[in-house]
Amino acid sequence: MATFDSAPYSAAIVKSDSTLLTPTRAIYVGGTGDVVITDMKDTVVTYSAVPQGVILPVQCKKVMAASTATLMVAMW
Repeated sequence: MATFDSAPYSAAIVKSDSTLLTPTRAIYVGGTGDVVITDMKDTVVTYSAVPQGVILPVQCKKVMAASTATLMVAMW
């Protein structure tokens, strides 16, 4: 299991294909679904069927509109 330092900042994620986020350290997924991100190298990656309550330790700059997960929170 991956570990990371705590994130001092967080904010609700608004899914968008164009809005850039402050690069995340992790994403909390409040509702089950797919999380589609654009990573720091501009690669689009889909995390399929992420369960409710999971923290994805990923750095990204976008959470795409195609994401079906809900209640996501960016942590940085």
